[in-house]
Amino acid sequence: MAIRGLEQQKIDEKLARQTEKTRVNVRSLNEECGIFGVWGRQDAAQLTYYGLHALQHRGQEGAGIVSNNNGHLWQERGLGLLSDVFRDPERIRALVGTSAIGHVRYATAGSHGVENIQPLMVNFHDMQISLAHNGNLTNAMSLRKDLEEEGAIFQSSSDSEILLHLIRRSKAATFVGKLKEALNIVRGGFAYLLLTPHGMYAALDPHAFRPFVVGQMPEGNYIVTSETAALDVVGARFVRDVQPGELLAIDDNGLTIDTFTKNTSLNIDSMEYIYFARPDSTIYGVNVHKARKRMGAALSKEQPVPGADIVVGVPNSSLSAAAGFAEATGLPNELGLVKNQYIARTFIEPTQDKRERAVRMKLSAVKDVVRGKNVVLVDDSIVRGTTSMFIVRMLKEAGAKSVHVRIASPVFKFPSFYGIDMQTTEELMGATNSLDEMRDKIEADSIGFLSVDSLVEAIDLPYDGEGTGLTTAYFDGHYPSPIYDYAASLDQFVASNRVGFSPEPTTTYHPRQVASLRNEEILDDGTIHLDSQTIQGVE
Repeated sequence: MAIRGLEQQKIDEKLARQTEKTRVNVRSLNEECGIFGVWGRQDAAQLTYYGLHALQHRGQEGAGIVSNNNGHLWQERGLGLLSDVFRDPERIRALVGTSAIGHVRYATAGSHGVENIQPLMVNFHDMQISLAHNGNLTNAMSLRKDLEEEGAIFQSSSDSEILLHLIRRSKAATFVGKLKEALNIVRGGFAYLLLTPHGMYAALDPHAFRPFVVGQMPEGNYIVTSETAALDVVGARFVRDVQPGELLAIDDNGLTIDTFTKNTSLNIDSMEYIYFARPDSTIYGVNVHKARKRMGAALSKEQPVPGADIVVGVPNSSLSAAAGFAEATGLPNELGLVKNQYIARTFIEPTQDKRERAVRMKLSAVKDVVRGKNVVLVDDSIVRGTTSMFIVRMLKEAGAKSVHVRIASPVFKFPSFYGIDMQTTEELMGATNSLDEMRDKIEADSIGFLSVDSLVEAIDLPYDGEGTGLTTAYFDGHYPSPIYDYAASLDQFVASNRVGFSPEPTTTYHPRQVASLRNEEILDDGTIHLDSQTIQGVE
């Protein structure tokens, strides 16, 4: 039995390595995860399952839920889609309790294995803590090294575990004090949910890189999650966006809003609007679908295609931008590509033939739509370019007279370090190729991108503070904070003045710098006052 188990482990490890190689070549961008938490409901685990289902687009490699049953935490987690992990209904039934947090995860390189699936859970002699994290810590490697040298033993390779060690090592008198101290040590992008026997805590990094929102069920129970779409799915009303540097505590007494730092700025990741978030989500007052339509319209003006016959969007995240492009130009917005919504996740060896077959399994061209047409192919981004080449080839094989690729975002030139699985310049086609070279590599007749200024204008964040309120570092090299452990990887770009880093903030951002948040008032006692005006459709 032990021999068979070892053989199976070797097979699993080989499949994982093959999948990792395939990911680099077939997928484009991957977000780290989505998180969801609720306090004070008998159906907490079931509600968390529904919320995570609405966030499945943010991570498909693993899922987990931890529930709190009268002060005892119980964990269920596994590899695969949410529906795979909880296929056995007994796993949900085992999650008894009136509060829960959950997590769907995309596994970054080298981090496969159930030990990295969140929420993480630790059992100290005096309490249990569970943690779910969305983002990426930029000083994780140095912190982990220091902690290990001090005797810490890590159970996973995830940077998320670091916060748990920092909390335990703190000498502060209270749990909240320990948590605040730990949050001021970590750097980078993070939206944390923590569950203890006595409360649920939510914290957002001082830059607000990742979206994080609070909702409320009709019965009054509070929810904290990654996107407003998850609130809609479970029937919760939107209350407010979590603000940079905030620490929220939710328990039987309700919601208390605190801060772990006053040094904050607003730098929402623009890729949330471009690619990651669901089109029915709203981030800081801006609906994602409408923002993408404006990107498409702006793209049509900046990068017109004379003689075009039809517009075709790459499903699904580019359909809104394609609609905006078509509406602005008066061209027909056609269904020239169809996505197979029910394709199983497939382990594919990293050969070019099999990579192309993987794209064809996901997408197919509608021949009667594109045959003989000059096609404007609208996509949200180009990262490595491999998938774009296969799609252009597919359309031409289906009879398209020409294919003009238009990208509803700027050229992706620099890596992301705040929560996207893209941390080396070598992976980026736009970093090492001219526009003509990119056009030739993807076999298109022409190629055009949206400018950074037009992107910012299209998102139209109603912000009047310093900067734009957005992170556009991947396109223009202006990183809103130091990147610490990753700094050496960009030394050559710093030396040539193509990349620069802002220092950590020393002033305080206030929600009133965002017009859509000006009718949210936080009182001195930490409660929320909402005036009679509607906030994002909520009375």
